[in-house]
Amino acid sequence: MSDNESTTLTPLAQAASIPVPPADELAGRFPLHPNPTPVTDQQREEHLASLSFGTVFSDHMAYARFTDGQWQSHSVVPYGPIALSPAASVLHYGQEVFEGIKAYRHEDGSIWTFRPRYNAARFNASARRLALPELCEDDFVASLVDLVRADAQWVPSAPGSSLYLRPFMFASEAFLGVKPAHTVDYYVIASPSGAYFKGGFTPVSIWVTTDYHRAGRGGTGAAKTSGNYAASLLPQQQAYDNDCDQVCFLDDVTQTTIEELGGMNLFVVDTDGTIRTPRLTGTILEGGTRSAIITLLTSKGYTVKEDTIILSELTAQLQAGTIAEIFACGTAAVVTPVGRLKSETFDLEVPVGELTPQIHRTLTDIQYGRVEDPFGWMYKIC
Repeated sequence: MSDNESTTLTPLAQAASIPVPPADELAGRFPLHPNPTPVTDQQREEHLASLSFGTVFSDHMAYARFTDGQWQSHSVVPYGPIALSPAASVLHYGQEVFEGIKAYRHEDGSIWTFRPRYNAARFNASARRLALPELCEDDFVASLVDLVRADAQWVPSAPGSSLYLRPFMFASEAFLGVKPAHTVDYYVIASPSGAYFKGGFTPVSIWVTTDYHRAGRGGTGAAKTSGNYAASLLPQQQAYDNDCDQVCFLDDVTQTTIEELGGMNLFVVDTDGTIRTPRLTGTILEGGTRSAIITLLTSKGYTVKEDTIILSELTAQLQAGTIAEIFACGTAAVVTPVGRLKSETFDLEVPVGELTPQIHRTLTDIQYGRVEDPFGWMYKIC
């Protein structure tokens, strides 16, 4: 099997290729209970005119509860505070997973999302690792469909904007004891959002931490769970203190190989045209954007390798001029160039090349319906 083939056949990539039923067939699985006091049209327009990321939320949220061994109470309800016992298991033992996915408004006014089956499959993979119940993948997509249809007016149309969707589930059962909860709540909330980085599509600076690790072997690194992000906050502050935008983590065993950023995957482009990304070791979150980029680049004839990227070798290659560019990717930021790599022992400028903006343009053109989608990634919601 070639390197290119080996990067595209992960279980998540295979799951993402399974067709999703049309939105009209899934619609109604989460019946709408309208918000009696939605924001006014003027308030909503004011929010949509000054977009940031993840600070304003739409009128409704999707909801379901797992109890008595089954999922029930599927609905779209008014957005608002969640009533939770102080003894809720999630508050003490962190049994929680989440996802991030976007809804995009196309020029004709229709609304689409990107590879929802991938997110559904990863949500369940995370749930399995956290001993949480899995949610039927079609129901996962249905919750997005019903919520977006209820709050379609919240999907912005400004360039680069989207309605960011945050599905999450957590152990809501009230007890003190280290064991999986039997009552679990599932929600999806929605936030009209602009660019993730305030500077837009500009190079970011990366701090390589040698003091902290995001995850350990056999841990929860491959799951999208809140504890992983909590563990990244202190080193992220360390990055800010060192005039950097993001933190990069090394492996926990040898402390020499690059894994991922606090919330994004990394790619290295060599001057010979080879593209490398850290191989999945069980401590790295398999990103949907990462997966799409591998497919996209492979289809264009690039050699893409999942590789062990040793930090000392990478810095030597940067100094020797054999690195063409480095970029990071994720749902929120899509793709962003890396312009600087820094640690306690080095501070290196990273060249900004032409491939990163090409990838960004191709992906966003597909997502916003400006070009044909040759991969069948886009899913029409309404």
